[in-house]
Amino acid sequence: MKHIRSTLLLFPFLLSAAALHAQTKPAITLDEFLNTTEVRDAKISADGSMAVIATSQPDWQQDRFAGNLWFWSKATGKLLPLTQSGHDSSPEISPDGRYVAFLSDRAIAGAESSDEKSGDKDDDDAPSRIWIIPVGGGEAFPLYREKLDTHAFAWSKDSNSIDFAVTQPLSKNEEDARKEQWKDTIRWREQERGDVLLERPVSMAYAEATTNPAAHAEAKPADDKPALPAGSQVLTHLSLAISEVAPSPDGQQIALMSGPIWHRLENPADTEIFLLSAHGGEAHQLTHNQGLEGSLTWSPDNAMIYFSVRAGAGAIEGDYQDLQGRIYSIDPQSGKTTRYGADFTGSWDDITVTSDGKLLATGLLGTGEKLYRVEGAHFKAIGSVAGSYAHIEAAHHGDALIYMHSAIGVPTQVYVSESASGIDATKPVTNFNPIFAERAQVEWQPYKWKSFDGTEVEGVLIYPPGRKGAKNLHMFTLIHGGPEDADGDRFGADWYDWATYAASQGWLVFRPNYRGSTGYGDKFMLEIVPHIVSVPGKDILTGVDALVKDGIADPDHLTVGGYSYGGYMTNWLITQTTRFKAATTGAGAVEHAANWGFDDLTYDDAWFLSGTPWEKPEIYQSEAALFQMNKVTTPTHIVAGNADNRVSYFEQVVLDRALQRLNVPHTLLLFPGENHPLSKNPWHGYIKVREELKWLDTYGNK
Repeated sequence: MKHIRSTLLLFPFLLSAAALHAQTKPAITLDEFLNTTEVRDAKISADGSMAVIATSQPDWQQDRFAGNLWFWSKATGKLLPLTQSGHDSSPEISPDGRYVAFLSDRAIAGAESSDEKSGDKDDDDAPSRIWIIPVGGGEAFPLYREKLDTHAFAWSKDSNSIDFAVTQPLSKNEEDARKEQWKDTIRWREQERGDVLLERPVSMAYAEATTNPAAHAEAKPADDKPALPAGSQVLTHLSLAISEVAPSPDGQQIALMSGPIWHRLENPADTEIFLLSAHGGEAHQLTHNQGLEGSLTWSPDNAMIYFSVRAGAGAIEGDYQDLQGRIYSIDPQSGKTTRYGADFTGSWDDITVTSDGKLLATGLLGTGEKLYRVEGAHFKAIGSVAGSYAHIEAAHHGDALIYMHSAIGVPTQVYVSESASGIDATKPVTNFNPIFAERAQVEWQPYKWKSFDGTEVEGVLIYPPGRKGAKNLHMFTLIHGGPEDADGDRFGADWYDWATYAASQGWLVFRPNYRGSTGYGDKFMLEIVPHIVSVPGKDILTGVDALVKDGIADPDHLTVGGYSYGGYMTNWLITQTTRFKAATTGAGAVEHAANWGFDDLTYDDAWFLSGTPWEKPEIYQSEAALFQMNKVTTPTHIVAGNADNRVSYFEQVVLDRALQRLNVPHTLLLFPGENHPLSKNPWHGYIKVREELKWLDTYGNK
């Protein structure tokens, strides 16, 4: 930001006290910003005396993200590394507190396949198995050695075994016959198989790991039998995938959550709740609706299964529609469902049930997410610290809770509270990313305006350090994805959420919660159907107009960008106005017909547009940026992962070709092997942000 810096040097007497204070700390560097440790998961033991935390951090030398586990004990108050392989995630503490089970694609000693020897997963061939490690220390060992990916798992209530779901395996003869007939041909849909739910004793896995060295080598399938782990019991089969496993508190039943076997949302009815005996047998389907249920949580008395339907995940009442997050329970005997927290005008998210049967949840309302106690249709906040709460879980015995909290300038930390009533006084048990406290702090405020039709819309303004309240600032409008999401008072520091970094480099960052965003009511979400870019696009443009009118944004230095749905919006906005001097867009479609076919959320796409391409061709065209590309003059930077199964990178190629034909300055970066999130190689995200900021500086500051 040469213009801003030169102004400060020429007119030091204009500096506010806040600006002078901000200069006492240096701005964060890109290396520091993207070296952030992300807290991915946090689990509390049944008695609340210990916790296990899962993190992810860039491993720049290995070109990957390293997943590790941390152990916290109430007795010591210390947080210590539990695993350091860089391949570990999704921890679950055994009910007796002796072991932690987790998922890992780490290599098994003696495995013959090259991908397992190296621990490398570049070819996506290394399986994600269940591993177990003693809480008191020792070596981790695998629950099974077969080359099977675990989709979901849970401890048995007596801690003696683990229930886990894998794709129904083939015998060696079946696999050989398949290869002989089909070679490397992919039989789209036809080759997919449902899941089998297995149970295996931990003692058997421990014995293999400690008494038989040969058992460390990868097991191979028998000639005529499926490659199931020795000694495992088949509990049930589903024609669908299994995404959640939830045993009842008394250990007599198991609730399952199903999902589509081809991992594409083509029919919401593929996602349902099933119930079976803990001893095995046929799974009984409990739900039949158009919602995507999740977060299965039993009541302590075994009488109810609580679940949520997250924002943008359909609805269990009537036809499919994307509403805000809702909470329900279902009676496992009668199948009757009950809705909770219906009076809340925001969006429910994470849920948990305390040992005495109280329902707790996190709920997004406007720009903040709080903790609430939910009773019937009503709710009451139980945490008042500004910012955003997330990922709450209650201990099964006693009153202890574990949760996460963050704010725009405060990195996410994990908290363990003695009870819900003591949350405001609770101190964090982690101290990840202390570098942010040592760097100049950005400042922020909510901002509201009236859209084209009088609807009130809210967003967030993030100011450069020491410049809150300043006027005529160079502005970057950074649009969130979803659209079922919202920007607010929570921490973000990665390739996707880099608003605070842009602000630290001199940009005023405007983050609009346009219609379709969560936290503002169902009506606000639904008003973008079927005008999925034109209505939110007008919300954003009227917000920019208001900021210019208020003298906050410099009309000659406006830029725009976003990823995923934010990319959709960016592509549309540059066809509607020439006022943006630069644009950065990623993984956003420029048309909807081919994207409907490519997208793994294809059912959702058709709902947004009120039908399929042949049913609503006029909407598919009128809401697409491609057919108005002749209006574009904005220099545009484009990025995409070339393995994206949500928004095909071919959409970015189409945009590139259109801009090339129109002689509009542009560039296209493709990141090999990356799916929709850039989660494979941290260097890809680093290069993305580095080049996007460079693009804004080059064209936005002219």
